[in-house]
Amino acid sequence: MADLGDVSPREARDAAGFIDLMRQLKERSGLTYRDLEERAARNGDVLARSTLADILRRTSLPRPDVLAAFVRACGDGSRAGTWLDARQRIAAGDTAGAPVPGPAAVTPNPGLVAGPANSGPAAQSAPSAPSVLPASPGPITGAAAPAGTAAPAGTGAAVAARSRRSRWRVVTLAALLVVPPLAVGAGWFLSGDSGDPDTASRPPADGWVTIRPARTPGLCLTDGRDRDGAYASAVAVQLPCVQAPVPRTYLERAEGGLYRIQWHHPREGRGCLTVMSTGRVKGMLEPRNDCARATLFRLEPTAAGSAEGFRLRPAGGSGCIGIADDDTTEGAEAIEERCTDAADQRFLVRTG
Repeated sequence: MADLGDVSPREARDAAGFIDLMRQLKERSGLTYRDLEERAARNGDVLARSTLADILRRTSLPRPDVLAAFVRACGDGSRAGTWLDARQRIAAGDTAGAPVPGPAAVTPNPGLVAGPANSGPAAQSAPSAPSVLPASPGPITGAAAPAGTAAPAGTGAAVAARSRRSRWRVVTLAALLVVPPLAVGAGWFLSGDSGDPDTASRPPADGWVTIRPARTPGLCLTDGRDRDGAYASAVAVQLPCVQAPVPRTYLERAEGGLYRIQWHHPREGRGCLTVMSTGRVKGMLEPRNDCARATLFRLEPTAAGSAEGFRLRPAGGSGCIGIADDDTTEGAEAIEERCTDAADQRFLVRTG
């Protein structure tokens, strides 16, 4: 197999050039359309050969999930984030940031272990790094994480449970090195800071974002643990944004004006936030690999005085997402609760 790092998506200045680089990546991989389809399936992705052939004949950008599945199948999964960022830049019409074509440096990617990817449908946006997700529904599985199950250790039930669910590990320095930090200096997105009175009424677009409590905008919803230690898996908590560059958050528009909130982690892969319905952490949010069964959210514009933002309402329910105990401290959990006009139920969505 040729050196895939010689094909750099950063060189693409438009959609046609981007597709041409995809063709070059396929050629260098030495794989046929059938090979790519089969390898994608082994990764847990969906990449129909007919779809891929059609994409490579066109000059329009592929969907992000298809692109990431293709890049991983070609064996270039460590740079899936680079390909997705280049696609997003071109889709946004930004060609100024594209460098003059030249030799591309291979991005080091220590510590990542190739494995099965997300089992969700092709309509999902794919992660920015190789995924290590199980094919069965349930929380994101970490390669070395302890199982979040009540079954006695060593029993058949415990083994089965460990194959279905396990917590996300706490982010390590090694993980931070393989995912580009969020753009701290990026401007507010649909948060009311633009001075446009109509901003808060506009629906968010798909893309990489941070979700921040409106009253504590220096904190972001990210992965953590419930403060009582009642659950072994990751849940959504508020932590300083500068300390939590991973997982990255991707807002994906679904049908009916609803959204999926995806987390992309360099080691744990992709998970979609899901409201837990039972147990001691009922109402909290955890990332689950089966995005098809994840919670869909309605983002309702809300404004109270000068604090504009969105209320996150799980579809099919009567509650809203707020911060447990109306807390403003680091580590407080996001949780579904009765909808009110309280400040803890207002969130800002910022590009990142």
